[in-house]
Amino acid sequence: MFDNLSDRLQGIFKKLSGQGRISETALNESLREVRLALLEADVHVSVVKQLLANVREKSLGEEVLRSLSPGQQVIKIVSEELEQLLGSGEPAKLSFASKPPSVIMLVGLQGSGKTTTAAKLGMWLKKAGHYPYLVPVDIYRPAAIEQLVRISGQAGLKVHDHDGSKQPLEIAKEAVLHARRSGFDTVIVDTAGRLHIDDALMEELRGLEAGLEPSEILFIADSMTGQDAVRSAGDFKQTLGVSGVILTKLDGDARGGAALSIRHVTGVPIKFLGTGERVEEFEAFHADRLVGRILGMGDVLTLIEKAEEAIDVKEAKQLEKKIRKNEFTLEDFRDQLKNLRRMGPLSGIVQMLPGMSHVKESDLDTRAVLRVIAVIDSMTPKERRLPQVLNAKRKRRIAKGSGQSVQEINRLLKQFSQMKRMMKSVQAMGKGGKRGKMAGKGKLPFFGR
Repeated sequence: MFDNLSDRLQGIFKKLSGQGRISETALNESLREVRLALLEADVHVSVVKQLLANVREKSLGEEVLRSLSPGQQVIKIVSEELEQLLGSGEPAKLSFASKPPSVIMLVGLQGSGKTTTAAKLGMWLKKAGHYPYLVPVDIYRPAAIEQLVRISGQAGLKVHDHDGSKQPLEIAKEAVLHARRSGFDTVIVDTAGRLHIDDALMEELRGLEAGLEPSEILFIADSMTGQDAVRSAGDFKQTLGVSGVILTKLDGDARGGAALSIRHVTGVPIKFLGTGERVEEFEAFHADRLVGRILGMGDVLTLIEKAEEAIDVKEAKQLEKKIRKNEFTLEDFRDQLKNLRRMGPLSGIVQMLPGMSHVKESDLDTRAVLRVIAVIDSMTPKERRLPQVLNAKRKRRIAKGSGQSVQEINRLLKQFSQMKRMMKSVQAMGKGGKRGKMAGKGKLPFFGR
């Protein structure tokens, strides 16, 4: 996400930061480079114009040009303007009806990810304490209903199943009535899409809006389509009471132009981001956190939230005790790797760490986690707790069972031993003890190429 734009901006700011004083000419040159970076990232031209005008006006002030660190001042200004562009302040929240169930309509072009997003939003609402009911009203696309039933079933969500013989509004009204009688407080309506906007589609959506009186109409924008998504959002906004945007497929968009343009062009807030294919890879939108990722400052708050979702509090306390007593085993390590996988792709997690935005997917051996888990699963409970019992014969058995070489087994054991020593030294430092040498410096253990 935003790989190309992040690389370009960080390169520009690095040059600025290295200067003790900055001239107006040098500043203008840097801003020209920022302009090119934004345009190449497919940011809407009107957005680029306004952003750069605001940045230039603030950056050319005497306070910036005469400051001891003008580069840092410019970065701060760009950061603030990007946040303003995306919608600074508190994140936009969903609106709910005073009397349940609240109806949320998802609209957008075919292929934008509406059906998958319906399940993701349902899962998000369920975690937030709501009782969502999903309703597919796309009676034109083959297997659309089956797709939503399948995806939602994986997330433990209820779907209004029907044969597609009735009209969309009739189906939706029946679903709302059933939801009210069954205690569901939110109805998510997955509407039909088209490859292109046409009168028939808009007439159907207007009918659904009038008949259902939804609390929210959320436009689903495929960030991979760039400015096409922005134009489509504008067209839908002219016809319907679109109240928010959900950006999908951000994991596949290295440019990010749609994310930086859509709010400015439509005047509608971004409410959620789809960051991957899995149902869990969905998050509320925070402008400041996204800007942090773009500028390479990381996104620690989202990382903490993901960790809290993946790791049980009771389990975390037990693990802390084991580390304090130096009783951390391969079994514990395997369980933590499984928690790590639940947090999403490794590359996405690493890029949320400050200063690690330069780490790319190609720099990480993303299959290493699975290989390590396979090796540990091939051990007996005793071997996991007491790796010192692993002799040559046992290692050959484990290698055969996990599909790895004996050399890989030895490498894992060595790195696990280093990690335990590192944990021990960190504990000693925390208690005010003698500062020990940190084992395993350099690339991330187990995962670096």
